Amino acid sequence: MNITCDSELRVFGLPADRGRWLLIPLGMSVLFCLGSVYSWSVFRKPLEAELNIGATESLLPYTLALVFYAGTMPIAGFFIPRVGTRMMTAIGGIVVGAGYILSSFANQIEMITLTYGVIAGTGVGITYGVPMVVVARWFPDKKGLAVGLTIIGFGLSPLITAPLASSLIGAYTVRPTLRFLGMAFTLIILGIAITLKLPPKNWHPRQVVSTQFTSLATPTRPTPLLKSRSFYGLWICYAIGTLVGLSAIGISSPVGEEIINIDPGLAANSIALFALFNGMSRPLLGWLSDRFPPHYVAIGSYTLILIACILMINAQTGQVTTYLVAFCLFWFCLGGWLAIAPTITLRFFNPDHYAQNYGIVFTAYGVGALLGTLTTGQIRDWFGSYTYAFYPMAGLAIIGIVIARIMLKRN
Repeated sequence: MNITCDSELRVFGLPADRGRWLLIPLGMSVLFCLGSVYSWSVFRKPLEAELNIGATESLLPYTLALVFYAGTMPIAGFFIPRVGTRMMTAIGGIVVGAGYILSSFANQIEMITLTYGVIAGTGVGITYGVPMVVVARWFPDKKGLAVGLTIIGFGLSPLITAPLASSLIGAYTVRPTLRFLGMAFTLIILGIAITLKLPPKNWHPRQVVSTQFTSLATPTRPTPLLKSRSFYGLWICYAIGTLVGLSAIGISSPVGEEIINIDPGLAANSIALFALFNGMSRPLLGWLSDRFPPHYVAIGSYTLILIACILMINAQTGQVTTYLVAFCLFWFCLGGWLAIAPTITLRFFNPDHYAQNYGIVFTAYGVGALLGTLTTGQIRDWFGSYTYAFYPMAGLAIIGIVIARIMLKRN
């Protein structure tokens, strides 16, 4: 395999080895715009009052957005190499913006579900994978760290977009807020799209172009993705990680109020702390996935989930510290899996087909999202307490440890 290392190659006017680092905050900014989908909760109460709808109906746009986001990802992965990273980013940005803007003119929850859930969610799915593809190709020596840093933008977005949207709603009401955000996101993503280009094929930084690195960076990959046992191990592990993580995220505030009996305001404010852990885990676990056998990192993540489940199974009224520690671990592990999975995909399978491969792997997120958000509510209705939700979560963590130990290895 020929390794390209063009000393004249420049990125943003800098030598490529240095200029490539600027692609990380740019990709992070794109994902920051896309991550605003997690801020939907601030729109729910105003829309419930304006449209005279219930909590279940106001949740529909968000639920559909997650479904279409996860469902579009694998399709978009196959088009990125054909359409190009810049064009895919531009198309996705326009679709996301159109979804927000069209939502601002909708007068029924069904139309908002279509415009925000289906259209904006599809735009997120089209765009989400592009920044990761770009940084993964520019950082063959630091894949996990680079991807983990880039996707911080998606995880931390609600920390800024939620209070921003809330302030705008207070000043201008819901519809102008949706319109403003749609226009802003479109302009930001379109402006960044022109910078998201791939390096020359087989490019590597000068300091790591050596026989040793070449042997590590270009292993034999005889088994296609869908015929590899590693893929199925990764898919199951990713589904478990996201199912448990999204289940916990969905019940974070009500668990604090119902089981721990903390003040609703404190329960809501604690989400900011959890989001910080969700964001920090991405570069950390991405970096660890670069440095250590991935099944060790996966087992470590499931062990933390198991600890969190045990804490919450035994939690009692007034044990605020127990609640905060447990849910910091839940959010930490969910964010971690959003870095572990793409890094393992890059390590185990042909990086030239990363967009397509990770799109397929990402279907595990969609399954986890659907099952996780539906199951916890049902358990609460059946047994009368969220405590019982942590028993199946603990069981899944144990299953994940076993699957990771047996199947999450290159074959």
